[in-house]
Amino acid sequence: MTTTLRPTEPLQHAADGTRSRRYQVCVNSRPVGEIHLGTSPAFGATTARILDLRIEEPDRRRGRATVAALAAEEVARGWGCRQIETGVPGRAEAALKLFETLGYVLRGRELEKQLGDTPPALPAGSRARPMTEAEFETWHEVSSEQYARLWIERGVPEAEAYAKARRDQESFLPRGLATEDMLFSVLEHQGTPVGTLWVARREDTAFVFDVESAPAHRGKGHGRTLMLLAEAQAIAAGRRALGLHVHAGNPPAERLYESLGYETKRYALYKNLL
Repeated sequence: MTTTLRPTEPLQHAADGTRSRRYQVCVNSRPVGEIHLGTSPAFGATTARILDLRIEEPDRRRGRATVAALAAEEVARGWGCRQIETGVPGRAEAALKLFETLGYVLRGRELEKQLGDTPPALPAGSRARPMTEAEFETWHEVSSEQYARLWIERGVPEAEAYAKARRDQESFLPRGLATEDMLFSVLEHQGTPVGTLWVARREDTAFVFDVESAPAHRGKGHGRTLMLLAEAQAIAAGRRALGLHVHAGNPPAERLYESLGYETKRYALYKNLL
């Protein structure tokens, strides 16, 4: 049997510069599912994205999705893409295994925790205060470099990683420290600054964009305190869920978040196209 992709629409061009196209997955010309392929708004035209892949129930577990994903890679190569990425829901173990078998590498995970009504208390000796403008400028310079390096270490070409860092900072922080619904905090322990926190208030949830203990004060529990602070800020803002992204290859952070009750909402994976 021959599995092929049949376009169901013309190539679509979006205002953000991305392109996409939907296809039927066919076996001997018989439709058995669909796949939606596009390019990445985050990494540019050289990175493709499998936005959706579905096989109808009667044709599942017969290798249809595997062949469709491989066919999508060929389409992406034809678009001039050097890399392809996808996202898998946290509980879709079969889909995660499929992409890992095809050579996709875990880039990171989106985590989320449901919150209660009572803000957690910070440990004795710890207090939080708003970040000053001078502290923000120093933090912004260092964090932008670290952010780009994180993507480079996870398979993104250097130029594209730095371009993404610039775009994200411009998008998320158009007014810097004064950007609406962004909270920047400094954690102090016994009067000494020991870490920083960036929390965004979203419509229904809050999201931790950056959390970091100062290098000289790591291994002392301040990371956990910063996350308790993030939960307290989310609850105070009326949000009952707190999310974050954890990059692959950071076991201490993964252990911390799991110990605090965070669960995986989505896996982010990528594959280099040779």
